[in-house]
Amino acid sequence: MAGLYFEEFEPGMVIDHPTRRTVTEADNTFFSVMTLNLAPLHLDAEYSKNSIYGQRLVNSLFILGLVSGITVPETTQGTTLGNLGFEQIKFPKPVFHGDTIHVQTKIENKRESKSRNDSGIVTFRHLGINQRDEVVCDALRVGLMMKRPAEQA
Repeated sequence: MAGLYFEEFEPGMVIDHPTRRTVTEADNTFFSVMTLNLAPLHLDAEYSKNSIYGQRLVNSLFILGLVSGITVPETTQGTTLGNLGFEQIKFPKPVFHGDTIHVQTKIENKRESKSRNDSGIVTFRHLGINQRDEVVCDALRVGLMMKRPAEQA
């Protein structure tokens, strides 16, 4: 499925993404090791037993990547010119091995590009939600989105 063009986004629009993903121990271990985040809270089961969570936490940057990635098919696949950045990222609840994450996107606002006539800027709020309906990731992201080509208008 192709992403949406700038004109198709409207502030207040909500997209419930159909893709869900259960996070595994392997996901957490590989991501943490590949990014050199060797915190025992992510990797050491014995250490983590004595933490306030009683178990290992999934690396929050993996969760941010997962939440962002899940949104691509319905929002930006083939229609983005670039991710301009994240203005705000929160992790209000922890993620553990075996949690299943789904994502909801709300369009916060949009505006014409000031320097390009072929694109506009869209602000997305991505909510990563676990199987208990708890928000585990709340990220405000800004993207440069293509306008619909004239021949398709």
